[in-house]
Amino acid sequence: MVDPVKLQHFRNLVSLSVADGNIEEVERNSLTRIASSLEIPADRLKVMLDHAREYLYLVPQNNKDREKQLEEMMDIALVDGNFARSERELIQSVAHKLGFTQEEAEGMIDGYLQRKG
Repeated sequence: MVDPVKLQHFRNLVSLSVADGNIEEVERNSLTRIASSLEIPADRLKVMLDHAREYLYLVPQNNKDREKQLEEMMDIALVDGNFARSERELIQSVAHKLGFTQEEAEGMIDGYLQRKG
């Protein structure tokens, strides 16, 4: 059984991925990989992707909460021990949707990886 907290965070990733109207191929690939590492069954992932626009995601209103959300997403991406380029691109995309600049997102990702490395 999938940890409900991790499942909710993954659902947030799905929701944020579709926030711009569609899920790009790189985002879809990353979500598939992350779902697999979280042991989310393929049929459940398909349902989540099919209904991504229906999920309500409220963007945190302050930088501390946005940073915490990104860190939780990075934790999910790193659950298999590998932070793939596609996962990094997905986190960068999410960071942009949360209002961070490219430089801020890179700094947060690099800092996170240094702490975990």
